Amino acid sequence: MLDQILQLQPVLVIELLVLGLVAGFLAGLLGIGGGMLMVPFLTWILNAKGFAPDITIKMAVATSLTTICFTSLSSVRAHHKKGAVLWPIAWALAPGILIGSFIGAQFAAALPTKFLSVFFSIFIAYSALQMFLNKKPKPSRVLPKPMGMVGMGGVIGLLSSLVGAGGAFISVPFMTWCNVPIHKAVATSAALGFPIALAGTLGYIWAGLSLNNVPPGAIGYVYVPAVIVISIASVSLAPWGAHTAHRIDIAPLKKVFAFFLLLLALSFVFQ
Repeated sequence: MLDQILQLQPVLVIELLVLGLVAGFLAGLLGIGGGMLMVPFLTWILNAKGFAPDITIKMAVATSLTTICFTSLSSVRAHHKKGAVLWPIAWALAPGILIGSFIGAQFAAALPTKFLSVFFSIFIAYSALQMFLNKKPKPSRVLPKPMGMVGMGGVIGLLSSLVGAGGAFISVPFMTWCNVPIHKAVATSAALGFPIALAGTLGYIWAGLSLNNVPPGAIGYVYVPAVIVISIASVSLAPWGAHTAHRIDIAPLKKVFAFFLLLLALSFVFQ
């Protein structure tokens, strides 16, 4: 695999490094998932390099999801040290998440490319609106019973796998709605990122095993060279983003970035 990375065009390596650095820094600074940025820009990068148009967005989603396998580990480790991860909740949601994420990858692989593009654009727009309004659900109930948690985990996994995200866009509001303190909900959501990414990655690999138009270095829909370059870059810069977040007021930045995401969603769907 190292040989395949070395064989990449220098421009492509630079583009992937920049994407990983920016996604990692913004994830640490604003607490956002890298998928919102990574999927559209990775789609454009792969299209520009001549990859088959009918698989680029699916490969971008799968590759983005796979990077979370690595980035989530450093995040959950930091939260665990602070004792903020509610592991009983994570374990209760995990079975459904594993099943939902794997199935979500099969759905994404079967969906027409245009439909998946529109679905992802809606996800970006929804996330941007939530960020701009800074809306938080009011606690109004308790966590469901065990089977309800498995079912909710399935929904979280399914939607996350479809858009190449770590699940915080749905798991944090759900836990907050169920009277889980916001900082513990965020920490527990970070712990859920790994099973989402692992099962989703396996699902995209399985769904793409029969493809015959993938570039060298791809396993199913997962473009492994991009995973390695982006993961190294994002993990290295995420702590800088988190450190910066403690030194400045990020509220205005969130609104500006939310506006940028809305423009990105419009551009992506029109393309």
